[in-house]
Amino acid sequence: MAEMHGSLSINSENIFPIIKKWLYSDHDIFFRELVSNGCDAITKLKKLELMGEYSYPDDFKNSIRVIVNPEEKTLKFIDTGLGMTADEVQEYINQIAFSGATDFLEKYKDKTNEDQIIGHFGLGFYSAFMVADEVHIDTLSYQKDAAPVHWECDGGTEYQMSEGSRTEVGTEITLFLNEESLEFANEYRAREVINKYCSFMPVEIFLEKANAEQEYETIDETDLKDDDVVVEHIHEEAKTEEVENEDGTKETKEISPARDRVKINKRPVSLSDTSPLWTKHPNECTKEEYLEFYRKVFMDYKEPLFWIHLNMDYPFNLKGILYFPKINTEYDSIEGTIKLYNNQVFIADNIKEVIPEFLMLLKGVIDCPDLPLNVSRSALQNDGFVKKISDYITKKVADKLTGMCKTEREDYEKYWDDINPFIKFGCLKDDKFCEKMMDYLLFKDLDGKYQTIKDLVPEEETPEVDVVENPDETSEDNAEEKEPEKTTIFYVTDEVQQSQYINLFKEEGKNAVILKHNIDSPFISHLEMKNEHVKFQRIDADLTEDFVETVSEEELKETADSLTEIFRKALNNEKLDVKVEKIKNESISSMITLSEESRRMQEMMKMYNMYGMDPNMFGGGGETLVLNANNQLVQYILKNRDSEHVNMFCEQLYDLALISHKPLAPEAMTKFIARSNEIMMLLAK
Repeated sequence: MAEMHGSLSINSENIFPIIKKWLYSDHDIFFRELVSNGCDAITKLKKLELMGEYSYPDDFKNSIRVIVNPEEKTLKFIDTGLGMTADEVQEYINQIAFSGATDFLEKYKDKTNEDQIIGHFGLGFYSAFMVADEVHIDTLSYQKDAAPVHWECDGGTEYQMSEGSRTEVGTEITLFLNEESLEFANEYRAREVINKYCSFMPVEIFLEKANAEQEYETIDETDLKDDDVVVEHIHEEAKTEEVENEDGTKETKEISPARDRVKINKRPVSLSDTSPLWTKHPNECTKEEYLEFYRKVFMDYKEPLFWIHLNMDYPFNLKGILYFPKINTEYDSIEGTIKLYNNQVFIADNIKEVIPEFLMLLKGVIDCPDLPLNVSRSALQNDGFVKKISDYITKKVADKLTGMCKTEREDYEKYWDDINPFIKFGCLKDDKFCEKMMDYLLFKDLDGKYQTIKDLVPEEETPEVDVVENPDETSEDNAEEKEPEKTTIFYVTDEVQQSQYINLFKEEGKNAVILKHNIDSPFISHLEMKNEHVKFQRIDADLTEDFVETVSEEELKETADSLTEIFRKALNNEKLDVKVEKIKNESISSMITLSEESRRMQEMMKMYNMYGMDPNMFGGGGETLVLNANNQLVQYILKNRDSEHVNMFCEQLYDLALISHKPLAPEAMTKFIARSNEIMMLLAK
């Protein structure tokens, strides 16, 4: 063909600077685009063969080769796809943003749908100009008697196109890298980027270094393949050694038999897993395959708890695997990674439009060919369809968890301590998920047993309905009567700190649940909104009638007044709230209680950094010192209020009560230790 010169059919001479700066956020993404284009070309040719429009040569294998050449500062992408004619280069390369994939699908949409075409846009090729000063294309079309084409462009609006020299069907793209991008001619950097974007593309991808010395490997002759290049046949004689028997005699034994070996050119290893686990049906996958895939993709050698295999063809195509990682402590990072793919092409991690926020705690892969991607194939277009995908993923996760609770309750309980922060976060963030999970939320009690909300709250009897003769005259009393009775669920946040209260509960045969994760505070408030018959109360919020003797206020009034005066003076705190009870356990001298409302208000203030504000302004009181009138030490203080050591005893009792409620402040702890030593010295005398 005659040599051609011309201008690219674009509207602006500034199109390349725009592509270089704004089309893609990550410059290494050109690897993904050029390899994807090669995959497309190979997929198209396979379709044409299925339709009888092309025949592959004998023993032919499709592949994409990436060749780095640090000496010449070049990078080559070579595919075995259908190639291009001069007219097709003119149409698909010289006219920017005309999508060859779209045109091909339109032409053959009714003939075959065996494989998906990756590309949606015609701009992928031009990502090469982000890193290259000049780009060459050498291509030969599959069409009979087609002439090879050579095309080159230096990043301006001018190109050159002439007859090329390529002899094999396919396309070779050569990038002459600019000075800022020479890193991509490094073999290890190229391998890193290919692993990032192309690990699961549907075509084998091989990385080579130009002019590299030939490497060899030695294999058993029985493992030799037809396409292996044999360098040398090696016969290894049997290996023996002399051993001494129990009776002292010596004997020569064979420890390695004779064998024939072959030295061959080292076999190339594909960087792409062309059939990743998520593309298979769940029934075809073994536990070991799931674990191996998890280790390979996430470099995490802690075994996941379990996983969900998503496999959906209608109303949209979506496949994937979501893993529930094990969290050792609440201090571990529980931020996961969900990798999003489009036809096995990596798009991005944790795209929030597709992955519900609470699922970001998981690790997994999701492949959805139907995703409405933007022109750079790196972000989603605004589309209601994406919300449907997100809802579907949420539903499948909820179905897996509820199904496990129903049919594999023992395993579900075993996993609960690890997965409950994720489930609770999901309930806070997604009402539909919360609704599905409500009956399958577990609460571990003080005996280590797991119970649901239904186990903790007895079924309410249907109340009798009073017939009101005149509904307009409904009194406030009647309105109050309509308030549902609430069942109190007591809970513990720190089994060590609150051990004194736990012992009280156990002595009276009462139970409580353990809620010690950071997310539990907002979670129980959420549950109370969802369940009108339930309220949560920490076990140190108040002393119920189960723990104290029933006496009249008048009977303890004089004692309470005296002890209040003594402790306020000793602690130099006129606002100290003191309450005197006859606690059944006489060994308990003092306790601290804080109403549930006040404690939650204090937690909220900490959350929003409102440290300088007084909780009382929101209607909540502070901590209450509860003194046990049945305790001998309290009685001693009452009877010996003028003793020189009473102040010290009062301070000690207050700190002991506080320690069972929350950690002491550093200064208070220092005084407590010094005072404890002083008391022991008094005892020693």
